[in-house]
Amino acid sequence: MTVTIYHNPRCSKSRATLELLKSKGIEPTVIEYLKTPPSASELETILAKLGMEPRDLMRKGEAAYKDAGLDNPDLDRKALIGAMVENPILIERPIVLANEKAAVGRPPENVLKIL
Repeated sequence: MTVTIYHNPRCSKSRATLELLKSKGIEPTVIEYLKTPPSASELETILAKLGMEPRDLMRKGEAAYKDAGLDNPDLDRKALIGAMVENPILIERPIVLANEKAAVGRPPENVLKIL
């Protein structure tokens, strides 16, 4: 089984999720998404696996969200995904991919359902 985590080492939930995976004997591929952000097509795939819309995966409390006016309900899917590609800090974290599924590790135990 291949497991990937989109990880931010400065985030406590992300660190806890990574530790949870390791405690289960899983050594995931770690993508520090702030350094290596997912592309628009990768985000589309992740959103499909999560069953979420772009805004559902966005960190609405980030300054970049407000500064870019991303709360505008007229923005379409492409604009929202583009904003996440340009400002990966907007992407909720951590995201774990496994078994053709995805889960957001909030709380970290959420990822267990896809393993």
